[in-house]
Amino acid sequence: MTGPVVGVDIGSTTLRAVELDDAAKAKPTIVRAHEVPLPEGSVKRGDVIEVHTLASAFKRLWAAGGFRTKDVALGIGGQSVIVRDLTVPRMPLAQIKESLPFQVQDLLPVPVSDAVLDYYPIGETQSESGPAVNGLLVAAFKQAVTTNITAVTMAGLTAVSMDLLPFATTRVHALSSPTEGYAVHMNIGANAMTIVIVQAGVPQFIRIVPAGGDDTTRALMSRLSVSREHAEGLKRELGLSPLAHTDEQRRAAEVIHESTSELLTAVRNTLAYFASVRPGVMYDHLSAGGGAMQMRGFNVALAESTRIAVVPVNPLGAVTLSRSLRGKVSEERLQSWSTAIGLAIGGRS
Repeated sequence: MTGPVVGVDIGSTTLRAVELDDAAKAKPTIVRAHEVPLPEGSVKRGDVIEVHTLASAFKRLWAAGGFRTKDVALGIGGQSVIVRDLTVPRMPLAQIKESLPFQVQDLLPVPVSDAVLDYYPIGETQSESGPAVNGLLVAAFKQAVTTNITAVTMAGLTAVSMDLLPFATTRVHALSSPTEGYAVHMNIGANAMTIVIVQAGVPQFIRIVPAGGDDTTRALMSRLSVSREHAEGLKRELGLSPLAHTDEQRRAAEVIHESTSELLTAVRNTLAYFASVRPGVMYDHLSAGGGAMQMRGFNVALAESTRIAVVPVNPLGAVTLSRSLRGKVSEERLQSWSTAIGLAIGGRS
């Protein structure tokens, strides 16, 4: 398919959309982008709680953003998705997908009938029973998929694709810092952290950690008895740097260190697990994106914790900006569009 498509990132507090002109091109152009706030509680940890509220937000987003197409590329992640390694007998991909309901029930916490199944092949191998295919099983809870599509439809729009969020973000990471070797693509959102290990840009392993930057914000709000706005300011300004001077700053720094150490531990544990199944793997770099990367000192702590060179994701490695947007979009804002950009690229691939 060709033509414009709008990738929409449904966050916990913000609905972000990016329109790409001919997303199937090698390097499409961002022609429009906009975001609107979401009422607190309408989306929690990636799950849509209030579908009518989300539909209204979509209408506001389209009215304010001036998007010229109603085709929407959506994503799903967080607690609504399960990703597992799965080796199956070698056969055409269409047959593999047809056979999934009969092979994966023991891998799922819900009945197969309550899940939308997909399979992402990685490579071929030889098993005891003959030629086989190694790949990733992707299982999304059907209710979550239906709810997202319902919100789009209620807003008068058309969902043209539903993608796994880690796949969407890794498209941008892979184009931002390509390598023929192994790399780690990491994105830290408000409520979830995705870690994708790739080889030559092809995902080999995916982990979705149900923790993100908002956990630090809530911890600051609770332990310091401050507003969300004030907590966000402390998190961003102090971060992991030794800049605390007042009592409040020192207490905030302690909370921030405790919370972020849990994220860093999750990253190390993920890399350790992958090393146990792929002994001797060496990483070219770790490409990182998401709100946490704007926190002072986090990228340094991440590099020290993993002993891997950390590079910030650069969405301009995947897309270009239209003339009307050039010079008007900050690096921070552009990074916040990464997921929506990846979804839009996938929506026309």
